[in-house]
This record gives sequence, structure tokens and C-alpha cells, in this order.
Amino acid sequence: MFERYTEKARRVIFFGRYEASQFGSSYIEPEHLLLGILREDKTLVSRLKLAAAGGIADIRKEIERHTTVREKVSTSVDLPLSNEGKRMLAFAAEEADRLSHKHIDVGHLLLGMLREEKCFGAELLRQRGVQLASARDLIRTSVEEPSPQRPIPSTELGFDISELGSSLTQQAADNLLPPLVGRERELERVIQILCRLTRRNAVLVGEPGVGKKTIVYGLAHRIAEGNVPASLENSSFIRLDPSAIAPRLRSRILLEASPQRIVQKLVDGDILLFIDGLHNLAQAPGFLNLADVIKPVIMQGNVQCISTATPAEYQKTIETAPWLEQLFSVVEVRPPSESEAITVLRGAKERFEQFHEVHYSDEAIEYAVFHSSSYFPNRYLPEKAIDLMDDAGARIKLRQRDLPDEMLEVQKRVKFIQKRQDNAISNHEFEKARFYSDELRKEQENLKVLAEKYKLGDRSTTIVSRDDIDQIVAERTGISMDTLRKSRAPKAPGDEKAQ
Repeated sequence: MFERYTEKARRVIFFGRYEASQFGSSYIEPEHLLLGILREDKTLVSRLKLAAAGGIADIRKEIERHTTVREKVSTSVDLPLSNEGKRMLAFAAEEADRLSHKHIDVGHLLLGMLREEKCFGAELLRQRGVQLASARDLIRTSVEEPSPQRPIPSTELGFDISELGSSLTQQAADNLLPPLVGRERELERVIQILCRLTRRNAVLVGEPGVGKKTIVYGLAHRIAEGNVPASLENSSFIRLDPSAIAPRLRSRILLEASPQRIVQKLVDGDILLFIDGLHNLAQAPGFLNLADVIKPVIMQGNVQCISTATPAEYQKTIETAPWLEQLFSVVEVRPPSESEAITVLRGAKERFEQFHEVHYSDEAIEYAVFHSSSYFPNRYLPEKAIDLMDDAGARIKLRQRDLPDEMLEVQKRVKFIQKRQDNAISNHEFEKARFYSDELRKEQENLKVLAEKYKLGDRSTTIVSRDDIDQIVAERTGISMDTLRKSRAPKAPGDEKAQ
């Protein structure tokens, strides 16, 4: 649906979805998209004179007064567009076609809103003197045709940087990257380094599994949300794939060019590169490689780079390529404590619950951390605990397959009713929602009765318990279940303060 949209226009949709979730709305309305437009395109806002005399703050206040604010919706929920929002986007596409613009940008979204006359967002704009005809003239003369994903412009050398990697900014906007829980100190340090004048590239140094890449994903989320300093707001955050570099550089056309000429063609705009593994930037023998292409532009300050390394890899790499130590500032990433790891797993569990269609008990999360610390000393938190958590979710799927047909049928009905109930709530059909709630309670009681009938105990549920974690650890280590069950309970976050 959004193939024609520029990255800025896509970010407006992302911000609109975020605003809708903060208002507790079940749909993305045009006024939520208006807040996204105001947040994303400061130049357009200035040209329309919407920023004068506290205009943006006033618009937000009027939307808050006009909207029934409900309990916030999780940002992981994929909210749909309202009918007015869908018409607004359709009008935006028509406006782009009318102006002979190949792509749909922020200005076209604003024109689409003005054409959706009955929406509150359009009313707010008209109250501030923004009329369709004058806005159309302004956008006709001011819009420069960008490409949808803001890749580096294609050149006579035959490729652009988007072919060598993927946009982390876009993946974050599309909610495809895991959220960052904790690690605020490390993330702030990375952002601070990127805002420096010298040594403005960051390398995250830590043992395997401590969460280095998750910090990078956290930065991508912050850029997508616009929650970064102005110098980083418009950065294209690209994850480079080192394995894609060599084949492209070995093409016949590129053989005729120097590395410096290739680099000049690659770099155009605010580019932030993520290269997983600092060793990939060390000079390697053979024909043109990643170091040949990236080293000059990093040294000249034309692009910035974030990378990762273990302590051993970092030491070995800077011995091979001393220039890296001169250009990269180190951000140390230490393993979290058990208490911190429990917080991380609680933040991550929603993604695993959605994937495995299970629920994790607090005790299962605590023992995933405690057992992984006790019995897997050669690995690091939080990854080794997340590994147990993931395995336990997969075990539940296998367990469900072995249940009696009678129970499987009831479980299907439970899932069906849950979906109907969610749809009813989303559509504000609260009488239906109450009906489905009663039906759901009855089916869950049926499950309990069948569990007793077949003497299955907790095996009838989709809850990951401590027993499931214990069984995974027993299989991996050979330690008996009795020994594991006698293990002390780990302290959850805050317990130390309570004592």
C-alpha cells in the first residue's frame, strides 16, 4: 500500500499510529496524522505559518479537547486507519497524480486532509487560514521529488547503497525491530558520540549476548520517532551487509573506477551506517572490500558509523587497523544483573507471547534468568535467559499437539471467541464484547473440566510455567527435575530495596 510513499510520509503514518495509541483510539484518525505532519515536516509547517504564536501546541490542545482520551493502547498493536483516514490517503494519491509527482510526500498528505472536508484535522487547518487551493500552489512549487525509501541516488556506477543493506529506520517505523528495555545509559552515550565533532563513530563492545544489537535497534526506534537531537532527525540509518559488498564491487564497471570515486557516488545525504562486527572494517587482503569503500568517507566525516565487537575482537581489530581506534569511541556494554535481566525479559515477553500464542508466568521469567545464570556460566545475560524463554514457548506448541481432540476443539473455540471479542472492542460494540466475554469464560471452564477428565493438570493451558523452564534446563544439563525444583527463587527487581 505504501510503495509510493517517501520515507518522511511513512514516518507521518508511523507518528499518526503512535498518537492514536497515546489517545487510546482504536483507529488512526486524520487528526492523529495531522500531529504526525506537524512533527515530521518543520519546513512545511513554517511555510503554512502554523508554528506562529504557539500554533502547534494549540492544535494539540484542541485535538485533546475534541477527543475522548482512553487508556493508552500498546504501541505494538497494529491500529487500522479509520474510514476518514483511508479517504485522506486516497485523496493524497490523487493530489500527487494531479501535480505529476511520482511519489507521495508529506505535502500530498496535507492536501488529502484538506479534501476530507468533514474531518476535524481539516477544520483545524482551515481555522488557521490553510485553504486547499493556496496549499496546492505552495506544494506544487516547493516539493522536490524524493524516492520512497530515501536511498542514495543511483549513479552511472550501477548501484546505490540500499542494494548493500536495509533501512533500520524503516524497519523501526514498521514495528519490525524488538523494543529496547533498559540500557538507556548506553543508548544515550551512543547518541552523545554521534553528536560530537571528533571521534563521532561508536563501537559497542561487550560479550556475546549482552544486547549490543538491541541498543542499535533502540537507536533506530528513537530516530523513527523523532526522539533524537536535530542533527540526527533526518538520518537514513542503514544496516550494511558486508557479504553484499564484494560481489557489487567486482562488477566490470566498478573495476574501472577508484575506491574514492565509488565512495563519492555512494555518499549523498545524512547517512548513518550500522556494520555488525568491527572486524569487517579492518583491511583484508584481495580486491576492493568494505574497508576500501567505507574507510575514506568515515575519515572525511561524510558518514557516521556504528559497529559492534567483543572485547577480544576489538583488541585484535585495532591492532590490525589502528585508524579505527582514532575514529571510533567505545561504548562498553556489560552483562545485566539478574534483576535487570528479569526486567528485560518482561519487556520482551509480549513479542514471544504473540509468536508462540502462549502466556509467560512471572515465575517462569524469573527462573529463566536464575537457571541460566546458575547452569550456563559460559554464556551471558540476557540472551541465554531469552533462549530458555523461547524454547519453553516452542515446547508448549508441541505439547498442544498431543492433547485429546476434544480439548483441541475447545481451544479453537477459545481463540475464535477471543478474536471476536477483540474485534468487538475495536469497533466499540461493547454489548457484543460483553457477550463474547461470557462465552469465553464458559469455554475456559470447559477446558478445566476436560483437564480434570484426562488428568492433564496444567498441560491443558497455554501458560509457560516454571516447570516448563525446569524441563528445558534438565534436558540441556542432565540435572534432575527434583534438584531444579529445590533451587531458591530468584529475587525480582525491587526485592532488595524492600528488605
